[in-house]
Amino acid sequence: MIATPDKISPLAPKKYVKAPPVQGVHFATAAAHIRYPGRQDVLLMAFDEGTAVAGVFTRSKCPSAAVDWCRKILPQGKARALVVNSGNANAFTGKLGILAAEKTAQSAAQVLKCKADEVSVASTGVIGEPLDASKIERVMPDLATRAMAGDWLDAARAIMTTDTFPKLAAQKVGHINIVGIAKGAGMIQPDMATLLSFVFTDAKIAPQLLQKMLARATERSFNRVTVDGDTSTSDTLLAFATGKSAELAEGSAEAKSFERALIRVLRDLAIMVAKDGEGARKFITVEIKGAKGKRAALKIARSVANSPLVKTAIAGEDANWGRVVMAVGKAGEAADRDKLSIAFGPHVVAANGARVPDYSEEDVTNYMRGENITITADLGIGKGRATMWTCDLTKDYVAINGDYRS
Repeated sequence: MIATPDKISPLAPKKYVKAPPVQGVHFATAAAHIRYPGRQDVLLMAFDEGTAVAGVFTRSKCPSAAVDWCRKILPQGKARALVVNSGNANAFTGKLGILAAEKTAQSAAQVLKCKADEVSVASTGVIGEPLDASKIERVMPDLATRAMAGDWLDAARAIMTTDTFPKLAAQKVGHINIVGIAKGAGMIQPDMATLLSFVFTDAKIAPQLLQKMLARATERSFNRVTVDGDTSTSDTLLAFATGKSAELAEGSAEAKSFERALIRVLRDLAIMVAKDGEGARKFITVEIKGAKGKRAALKIARSVANSPLVKTAIAGEDANWGRVVMAVGKAGEAADRDKLSIAFGPHVVAANGARVPDYSEEDVTNYMRGENITITADLGIGKGRATMWTCDLTKDYVAINGDYRS
């Protein structure tokens, strides 16, 4: 039996935004019994004609069949539907996987009376197990009949696997609405997208401009989050713009405001992914300052954020700055030991390459007991800065993943 969390992460949102309907978007969920008995595990999003689509995908050299399908149809920039299933990633499934992705798209196209290449598909769950697309086909007519502007949290729940809470974010820019959902808890170091994330807006925007905005926004959001340093086969981020509201022209003030709002939506979702890291009890922000350049700072930040020794120290509420020194030094970027300073929250524990002799161990220990921890490393050799978001590494991570497939 697949390991699933028996309690919600302590870092889960206390309340969710009230996400508005997005004109031209209708959806429904169903229990197709793909893997989770009695759970909603298929999501159909139906879009009005004229909807534009953009996307970014995993950097994995072993992508899922769903990723291959979406990459194939994306260049036309048009979408009428999105079908997502949880419980099975349809990855490493050979020709059967390709056929399952195609059949899923065709079944949606048939009931929505559109072309199959206007249907995006996404799958998440166990890798290597064939996906029985007939289970999705059987629920498709009912999904199409029930599709409406409903509760976005229902959509977010339907795409969960080991997530302990749904991930939802929204922004409003003038008359334009932006709503995003995501799933992700483990196998998270996207450097392209998170496991699955979908953004919906009623803005009227050309696919090429939407693609540019999405790529830039991803770089400042999902490319800054990691849970365990592992990149999924299935990472997919898709944005759909129905064109039912204001039109955005490249370079306009309205387009710039829209892009800032898009970044906020994606950042909110990315942070929720880190806060729902499998077994997480602490949310960690890693801030790197004074590096040689931006790229160097990001590489160092990722080295700290992915370090099992740093993450387990945080889990144990131990301000072990020596492990941060280790992670900075192993990143392979320029560093000067005698200029390095490290802080946990407001507490500077090391400066100019040595421990601060008069820092208060009691104050630092009290800070480490909190749920939100910031680690700051100032290299003192340049102006490069970067931020990464991650979580601690606990025994529960091993428990969840130790029997994930069996």
